[in-house]
Amino acid sequence: MLDFIVVGAAQAGLSMAYYLKKLNKNFLLVDKESAIGSSWRNRWDSLTLFTPSEFNNLPGLGFPGPRGHYPSKDEVAKYFEAYVKEYNFPVQFDTFIEKITRKEDHFLLKSPQGNLRSKNVIIGTGPFHIPYIPPFSEKINPEIFQVHSNYYKNPGQLQKGKTMVVGAGDSGFQILDEISQRRNSVYFSGTSNVRLLPQEILGKTLFWWLKKTGILGFSKDSWIGKKLSTSRQPIIGTDIKEILRRENVNLVGKVKDAEGKTIYTENKEITDLKNIVWATGYRPNFEWIEGLELRENGYPKHYRGVSNINGLYFIGLPWLYTRGSATLGGIKKDAKYLANYISKA
Repeated sequence: MLDFIVVGAAQAGLSMAYYLKKLNKNFLLVDKESAIGSSWRNRWDSLTLFTPSEFNNLPGLGFPGPRGHYPSKDEVAKYFEAYVKEYNFPVQFDTFIEKITRKEDHFLLKSPQGNLRSKNVIIGTGPFHIPYIPPFSEKINPEIFQVHSNYYKNPGQLQKGKTMVVGAGDSGFQILDEISQRRNSVYFSGTSNVRLLPQEILGKTLFWWLKKTGILGFSKDSWIGKKLSTSRQPIIGTDIKEILRRENVNLVGKVKDAEGKTIYTENKEITDLKNIVWATGYRPNFEWIEGLELRENGYPKHYRGVSNINGLYFIGLPWLYTRGSATLGGIKKDAKYLANYISKA
């Protein structure tokens, strides 16, 4: 029987695999995709990281590229491929875990591709589980093309005519920027009252300053950590003011409802839409883990990745312990902590 199964073979799972190998554990990475890096390659074409190369290192292997370079999604995927090759991790692809149940001395992981057993399980599926679209979207006429940002690729994917981008997060503003450069008229639904952080300050990258000031290292239990983790996340690097000043970008406020071809927003009833891009985030889903205690926000109860179920761990969740917990470069600290915990268990 395996010592560990790691569910998810992206940055979280790979970071844990590095330490499990150092501990000489018998483990297996399983992933629902068919190749390493697919979760990144499947996102929109122009996606780039907010963090420069030097801050994207997983444990043991530097991220290729010059200092100050902001890698594309494909560069991230290639780095993951090189990482797996470097350490020769065992990976089983096309394996979707539907349910995890704790037995007397092991876990049973049920999958259409065949059941698996392991003494311990580490969940590294990340925070992006179920793409969220408001329920009233079902009332919209099917002639209007709707796509969540998780499945958006580029403006060529859209029908001719007017598009509305919904969502005031990083994804929403990046997609709005791209579409508004290619379309004559675009509606933006969401608040414009958001904080903006530049990617560089006084010749240094934002993440250089965040690391230098220690902001990335504050735990979620500290006063500053509690403040940061409960406040709205700022937009990084995108010139929001310039985008929203464009003549072809129409601000309509938040979407309230819809009926047929009419979309009701705070400022306007829209009747000429051909496309909607929903950059409206995700909802966590951990219901498939039997006996797991969840918080009100749907994320598991845990301390630094150690859950209420003996032998079940988490890695890669937002604010698992610090602001950097869900970043490429910050995840290794949580992985090292879990490895030390496991070594003493």
